[in-house]
Amino acid sequence: MLEQKMETALNQQVNAELWSAYLYLSMSYDMDDKGYEGMASWFALQAKEEFEHATRFMKFIGEREGKVKLTPIAEVQQVWDAPKNAFDDTLKHEKIVTEKIHKLMDMAIELKDYATQNMLKWFIDEQVEEEDTVRKILETLKRIESSPAGLYALDKKLGKRGGAS
Repeated sequence: MLEQKMETALNQQVNAELWSAYLYLSMSYDMDDKGYEGMASWFALQAKEEFEHATRFMKFIGEREGKVKLTPIAEVQQVWDAPKNAFDDTLKHEKIVTEKIHKLMDMAIELKDYATQNMLKWFIDEQVEEEDTVRKILETLKRIESSPAGLYALDKKLGKRGGAS
């Protein structure tokens, strides 16, 4: 059974994951509006993945006899000046998510909540992968940002991403 403090924190993470999905959906549609179909597809898959993360947290809360409490999702940014700006914001956001997951782990350790610690280990590994992926895309964007051909090639490459990673 979840302690109330942990249940509240996990529900806050559910909201954060759903907010992340909204953010990536917004980025997807903005990239699509700008003609970057591959990047739009990449961000749409990110949104789907974030929704899956929220679902994973909600399922865990239920399994631990907790109550899922869905709260309003704050508005997200709608427009980015360039793909690089969207990916810059993505990396910043993923670092914030990593910090939130680490705080949840700290709380689980403090409460000696071993089941939550075990569940959170998956998210810790996932965040390492998320940050690394976005960092590599940003490195590529920095090298090619003034090259329309380079942007076109990267857009096509990102559009080939299959399923949630």
